[in-house]
Amino acid sequence: MVSRPAEFCPRCGDSVEPIVADGRERERCPTCEIVIWHNPVPCAGVAVVDASAAEPAVLCVERGIPPGVGEWTLPGGHMEIGEDPEVAAARELEEETGVSVDPAALEILDATSLPPRGGKHVVTIHYLVERAHAEGVPEAGTDASDARFWTPSEFDASDEQFRPIHERRFRAAAARFA
Repeated sequence: MVSRPAEFCPRCGDSVEPIVADGRERERCPTCEIVIWHNPVPCAGVAVVDASAAEPAVLCVERGIPPGVGEWTLPGGHMEIGEDPEVAAARELEEETGVSVDPAALEILDATSLPPRGGKHVVTIHYLVERAHAEGVPEAGTDASDARFWTPSEFDASDEQFRPIHERRFRAAAARFA
């Protein structure tokens, strides 16, 4: 199993060849005779929503590293081996913003499949939690150049941009508490 299209067998290193398996074009190693499965990478993220004001605000991070430097996203990232999705979402939140949350407090907001980039497919489980269940002051962490709460109207009045797909989750999270 690979996260990007295979050119070589991950087991023996020989070149792979195209075949049709299970009704789809796939790659196969002619030496090992194994099919190389190209699978999506699992990710998890969390929207922390401060619903204490008239308009709910959502904690976002400004990307500090590629892809999308300078664009805003919801905190999130790749799951680790053996890590439950909600634990990954809470870990990524703390790494990127300094805000911590008990994974048990997270509710599922959505799950999405992003369009492939460089042959890599990503599936993200998006979670939601109220600010009252989170601890810490937002501060840019590992992948971020900024971390702050935005209301939809504040964001609309700014010149800032979201990464594709994140704006929909941002607005859906805020709407849950409107």
